[in-house]
Amino acid sequence: MDRRAFLKSAGGMVVLNVFCSGTGPLAAAESISPALGPEGFGCRNTGPDTPGSDTQDPAMRDSHIKDQLIKSKFFDRHFDDDVVLGDRHMGQLRGCLTRIKRLQRLVGYANFCLLGFDEALAYAKGYARVGRFTKEELGFLEKIFYSPAAVYGFKGEKPIPQMTDRIPEKDTVKIKHTGNYLFRGKPVETYGDIRKQIGRDAVLTSGVRGVMKQFLLFLNKAAESRGNLSMASRSLAPPGYSFHGTGDFDVGERGFGIDNFTEKFTQTRVYNKLSDLGYIKFRYDRENDLGVRFEPWHVEVG
Repeated sequence: MDRRAFLKSAGGMVVLNVFCSGTGPLAAAESISPALGPEGFGCRNTGPDTPGSDTQDPAMRDSHIKDQLIKSKFFDRHFDDDVVLGDRHMGQLRGCLTRIKRLQRLVGYANFCLLGFDEALAYAKGYARVGRFTKEELGFLEKIFYSPAAVYGFKGEKPIPQMTDRIPEKDTVKIKHTGNYLFRGKPVETYGDIRKQIGRDAVLTSGVRGVMKQFLLFLNKAAESRGNLSMASRSLAPPGYSFHGTGDFDVGERGFGIDNFTEKFTQTRVYNKLSDLGYIKFRYDRENDLGVRFEPWHVEVG
């Protein structure tokens, strides 16, 4: 019996003021200061493409595009208008991240890719080695998921609208020797074609990601960035915004390691073959104005 089977046998879009004023439906747990610094989330109230801004001004729009291009290129730098968590929210982030990592160890790496939010809460409640999420931690997760990511600079689409949306295991296929799943249909077929045409050097580096998997990746990056949500979102889509939840996947070159997730990947044989064969269709290219780093390893499906 695999770990997942063992465990089973054992046991509305929120507007900008959720971050800035603490008056939204998810702000009951605590008030939020609009200022950067230790009291709460930092917040841009009138930047381009946020509520209250004059997006019709061509000069402002051009300035905004230039700003986004610079941030996409220097994605791991701190900028003055980045949104940064305060001390209280950093404590909640660390608490959530600790429990989510425990959940991954509990259910196993591959199974965790499909773990839904409701399942995660049930496991956390039922297993003392994970521990149930506190009211404050749940409120923090809701703020992260339902507050518009544009608040901290991420302008991409949101294909997963609800935090409780789940990915049925029957809709996926586990890819051997990768620790990842792909959706049945076009994603599996596309990966199969890539392997046939390029060979074993083309490897699946990241497949299906449920809400909890994306929470883990994003919150971990936010922690590494010292609470800078803007910096984190330039490298990783916030929960709900990842197309890994709808069919996209990442491909790398065997033996290339962590460099598969850098621009160095564009120098590999696998990347050149992917490009020659027409598989390269960038969701986030070098010139994107969505506030996201260039991702040459990402295969867009659909």
